[in-house]
Formats: sequence, structure tokens, C-alpha cells
Amino acid sequence: MRIASLLPAATEWICAFGGADALVARSHECDYPESIQDVPVVTEATYESRDDSAAIDAAVQEQLQDGLSLYEVDLKQLRALDPDLVVTQDQCEVCAVSLPELEKALGDWAQEGMEIVSMRPQTLKEVLDEALRLARHMDRLEAGMEVISNLETGLRVLRNQIGVDRSTNPQSLPSVVCIEWLDPLMAAGHWMPDVVEMAGGRALLGAEGEPTRPVSWGDVREADPDFLVLAPCGFTVEETRRDLHYLTEREGWADLSAVQNQQVALLNGSAYFNRPGPRLYRAIEILASVLHLDAFRPEPAVAEWERQWFHQTERSPAQRARS
Repeated sequence: MRIASLLPAATEWICAFGGADALVARSHECDYPESIQDVPVVTEATYESRDDSAAIDAAVQEQLQDGLSLYEVDLKQLRALDPDLVVTQDQCEVCAVSLPELEKALGDWAQEGMEIVSMRPQTLKEVLDEALRLARHMDRLEAGMEVISNLETGLRVLRNQIGVDRSTNPQSLPSVVCIEWLDPLMAAGHWMPDVVEMAGGRALLGAEGEPTRPVSWGDVREADPDFLVLAPCGFTVEETRRDLHYLTEREGWADLSAVQNQQVALLNGSAYFNRPGPRLYRAIEILASVLHLDAFRPEPAVAEWERQWFHQTERSPAQRARS
């Protein structure tokens, strides 16, 4: 089998299921595991994706308003690589090449024996269901079931360590607001409320299976969560820290309970939380280490590139530059 993966999460599942040798093409965002770095890249973004939160949003909205695609597929190279399975998504037109765009670009070629698998998980359970569906298309269902069984076993161990199970009263758990974009402000939806629950928390402003949605700063202040988790889509911890001024300069920031109690966490959204692949289980571990610091210490230990804390006295790089 020859596989072209245009979705980072799918690439990670493919490799976890033992299919790395079958990968003949990947998207420009497929950056994990390291072993795939030599696989040819067949997509690129058509907007500037290295700016800050507000600039990226403006660029994306301009492209969409003009009816332009956010991604370009190198069809000539893709044809030359001759995949018989192409994996994409039809969940978010901003996150990766979408199914309608891919079908339009491929045209009649898509009818010549090549199979397209499009992934669209909305909840943590659907992440696993979609992963197993991909494993079936790869003829690796048994391997897929073993991988997911091992991940679920690790999750049960984690929940035992933090003392949380299905009988736990949700109201006894720490409340959490997960921010998926800083400007405009967006609260994380889809599988993130499930991730919060599995990590021993209670998600506010986001509902299981519902899309990530814009929220007002007033919504955040009214929710006043125990923990504020910042994991912007596609951002590393350092990129999030760079854009902290979009929050810290808002009225009432210092009055939030999470800020006063030093419970604002900056997490690697790009590697973990925004990507519905096997590393979502590492995301749960990292978040559990935030919410239950005294009860749970992941192995391997959480690194600075995975999680950092915001301290009330610090200033963002943007604020320091203006002083």
C-alpha cells in the first residue's frame, strides 16, 4: 500500500499502526514522528502562518472572504508518487486540506482506483473510532486495536493515580477554561472537554462534540475558572507566550482566580491538544499534571516545550519590547 497523508493526526496514527514505510507523501504540517522527515511534502499554506494570533486570523479571513483556498496541493508530485490511499479531513477548513478541496483538485483521478479517507472526529471516542476506521483501510485493524488498547490502559492507570472515576462528582473537580485562540478569543470544543474530563477536570465554556467557538472576555471573567489553560491551535508554548499580551492587557486579567493562584498553564497545542492523534493521550497526561500536580507526575517528565506556567509578575515579549 502507498499512502499520502495530508493530515498530521492521521500521519501519527499511520506510524503508530506500523505503516510508516507505506507513507509516500505528507503535508507540510506533518512533522511527527521524526522518522517521516524524508517523506515528500505535497502541500503548502497559501497564507502567512508564522505571524501572531490576530495577524493569522486576519490573513485566514481574507482568504476565505475572497473564496480562496488556504492550502495548495502539488498535484503533479502527488500523481508521480502514485498513492492508492489518500487521507485528509472534512472537519475544519483552516486546519488542513479539506475533503471538498481535495476531491475538486483530484478530479477524475480520484475515480481511478485511488481511495480517499476523510477523518472528522468530534469527541475523544470518535477520535478512536476514526483511528480504527483508518486502520481498517490500511489492513492493520489488529495493530490498531492493540495500540488503542495500550493507550486506554495507560489512561486507566492515570485516573487511578489522581483518584477520579465515573462515580466522582464533577462539581468536586477543578474548573477549567481552555483557550484555543487568543485574538479573537475562542474556547476549545470538539474533543477538548473530554480531554479535560479524562485529566480530572471540569470544562467550562466548551461542550463535548461542539465546535470551538468565539467567546467574549466577559464570558471568561464570569466563568472565573480554577485553571486557565492556553493551547492555541498550531502554537508552540513559546508562540503562546509571545502572544500573551492579548490576554494580560485585558481589563480584569489580574483579578481572575487562576491568575491570582498561579494556575495559568501554557501548553503545546500544536503537538498535542489540537491534533486528534495518538498523542492526545500525552495531552491528557500533561493536563493531569497541571490539574493534579501533587498527585500525578507523568513519565517521561513534562518538558518546558510541553508545558510552562504563567506568573502574574511576568511580562510578555511584546510588552517588554514596548517598554
